[in-house]
Amino acid sequence: MKIILASASPRRAQLLSQAGLPFVALPADVDESRLPGELAAATALRLAEAKARAAVLQLAAPRRRVQEETQEEEIVIGADTIVELDGDALGKPGSAEAARAMLRRLSGRSHRVITGVAVIGMRGGHSKCAAETTEVHFAALSTEEIKWYVETGEPLDKAGGYAIQGLGCRFVERIEGCYFNVVGLPLRRVYRMLQESGWRPDP
Repeated sequence: MKIILASASPRRAQLLSQAGLPFVALPADVDESRLPGELAAATALRLAEAKARAAVLQLAAPRRRVQEETQEEEIVIGADTIVELDGDALGKPGSAEAARAMLRRLSGRSHRVITGVAVIGMRGGHSKCAAETTEVHFAALSTEEIKWYVETGEPLDKAGGYAIQGLGCRFVERIEGCYFNVVGLPLRRVYRMLQESGWRPDP
């Protein structure tokens, strides 16, 4: 059974490789806008499933279709991670000013990181969806620390304005829940979902 990762995220790819799960990346382009009044967990689940289904459509395209008897079973993983504070989804800041403002909001407080995961089997059409939540407790940051961190450039393309697996680790006092979820993929949950969908490692 072949695993397809519906993501262009190098962090998710690295996590799957770290867990010894062989896969092929097939990025899925979907509208990631949050719907009015939508809870963060609902958004993460909806987008994870949308990404997985977009990849399924690509795989099912006529130019890629082969005879059923020779087709290897494919199982698609879609994921979406949201950093939530006070009900707001904190995306990628995109600018130094936005990153500083985001880090000031996180300073000395706790926030949630929610990852929605969808697993869809190509042949059987079976699907599983689940959301994983991790509570992250941030230390109080000084103006100098925020300035230094933003100048490293790391916060600019990271949801929430920090990378727990990078230099931002020095600001995290503790977490409650799965560390890998904060990086972008709750590995234990993904592994369990794959098993429940019939995936088995090669002998």
